[in-house]
Amino acid sequence: MFDYLHLYNTRDRWAVGCADLLLAAATTGARWSPPKRVVPSAHKILLLRMERIGDLLMAVPAITALRTRAAGAELHLVVGSWNEELARLIPGVTRIETLDPRWLSRDTPGASTLELIRRTAKWRATSFDLAVNFEPDIRTNGLLALSGAPHRVGFHSGGGGAFLTRALPYDTTAHTTANALRLVDTIYPGSAAKAGNATVQESAHLDVPEEAREDVVRRLADAGPVVIGINPSGGRRLKQWDPDRFAEAATRLARSHQATIALIGAPEDRPLVNAVVGALPEDVRVIDFAGQLGLVGLAALCERLTVLITGDTGPLHLAAAVGTATVAIFGPSDPRRYAPLAPTSRVVRAELWCSPCNRIRLPPSRCRDRLPDCLVAVDTDSVCRAADELLAAAHESPARTSR
Repeated sequence: MFDYLHLYNTRDRWAVGCADLLLAAATTGARWSPPKRVVPSAHKILLLRMERIGDLLMAVPAITALRTRAAGAELHLVVGSWNEELARLIPGVTRIETLDPRWLSRDTPGASTLELIRRTAKWRATSFDLAVNFEPDIRTNGLLALSGAPHRVGFHSGGGGAFLTRALPYDTTAHTTANALRLVDTIYPGSAAKAGNATVQESAHLDVPEEAREDVVRRLADAGPVVIGINPSGGRRLKQWDPDRFAEAATRLARSHQATIALIGAPEDRPLVNAVVGALPEDVRVIDFAGQLGLVGLAALCERLTVLITGDTGPLHLAAAVGTATVAIFGPSDPRRYAPLAPTSRVVRAELWCSPCNRIRLPPSRCRDRLPDCLVAVDTDSVCRAADELLAAAHESPARTSR
């Protein structure tokens, strides 16, 4: 029962499913198949994308498509405070607002339910014509309903479809960007590019400030033309490739391409970065950026890298959004849904019967206290081969390595 809900935990699925039944019974006029043209004219549009770095960046093509189709409309984008700096780099957004739901906050307690209701109820005063929720979640669909927007579009696969005037299923076989674009295409038919096409990534553009670029140029003054980024953090332990293998790959690539290694990471990634540094030989030239850059600075650094080697985490999508080649090491998460769509992105993963399970928040019991087999099986040779291919292409394009 409740098979339409994409929730791994049985108790959560039943709780949300029962809530949906109550909502459907209590909400008169709830429609799952609304009129063909949802919004004849929208002047003010509310957008919700409060999850993490990669989630926001994978929604940028949809935001771009919406901005193009609703020319002249004000776009009001709501993000978690952790993404505020990054959201300000998205062109064409009129206003950025931060909201930290408790279930998404990591370093702070987050807003209580009453605080969320109080904050979102104020959206009514803005008189939004349209509200779009890129997150399949009953809670954020509820927040959308509080906005007072007459047209509310989102997904019912996380529950709360009755809060929306147009609720779509979330396609778990399609890319996250494709699902976001499908919402836009529902509002303005024919507007969204095919997410399987590499041109989608071209619209995931960020306006990196020139002062951030200049700061990175100063920091990399002695780096040489080829800079290989290494992001040893996987964001979660379950997606964490072995730091010793990151160091081995960095060593081989630095020597064969006469490259400088740029280590990146958040302050909390310091133990992982230190482990990589400790495993690098003295002849490898290293610049440690971990914990030194905000998201704007990181975007500028990623723009300067020749290639970034990383797990499935935020900097992967940040690098792709600024046009940098990436080698993405995937384990339990599904690259069909989360890998960058750019033609200069390479995915390295192991073909196992159980992978990708995509059970990131609720992993199988055998994978909860150790490195999953799907990451253990990813060898350094495979990562280096993918990087070699991209670096060879970069050598043929000098403009890329001399920025």
